[in-house]
Amino acid sequence: MVRYGSITSRREARVLVLQSLCESDIVPHEVMDVLDRLVEENQIPGDVEQFSSELVSNVLVNRVELDNIITSYASDWPLEQMALVDRNLLRMSLAEILWGGEAPQAAVINEAIELAKGFGSEGSPGFVNGVLGAFLESRTGN
Repeated sequence: MVRYGSITSRREARVLVLQSLCESDIVPHEVMDVLDRLVEENQIPGDVEQFSSELVSNVLVNRVELDNIITSYASDWPLEQMALVDRNLLRMSLAEILWGGEAPQAAVINEAIELAKGFGSEGSPGFVNGVLGAFLESRTGN
C-alpha cells in the first residue's frame, strides 16, 4: 500500500479509493472500513475524505450497473478474469463520470490512465482508456 503524509488532492483521493476497492476485492474487508482506516492513517482533510467516501459509495450502490457497463464495453474480457486494478479503475471512473458531477469527463479519464500506469500492468492504460473512451463516445454519439 502506498502511504501519504497529507493527502490534499483528488488524484491522491482516487488512489485511496482504488486501494480500498482493491483491498476489499482481495480480502474480506468492508470497503468503507478500509477507506476509513486509510483516511485516518493519512490524516485526510475533510473535503478529500468526503470526495473519497462519495466515490466509494457510488461504486458500491451502483456496482451491478457499473459491471454491466464494463462488460458491454469490454466484451472480450469476462469481469472475473479482468485484472483487479483495471476492473476497479473502471468502476470508480465510471461512477465519477456518471454520478460525480464536478470533474470534467476528460480529466476523469486522464486520471484513470495515470493510475493505470502507476498501479496496473503494461497494457492497463490502453485498456482503461479504450473502455472509458468507448463509453463516452456512445453517450455523445460521436
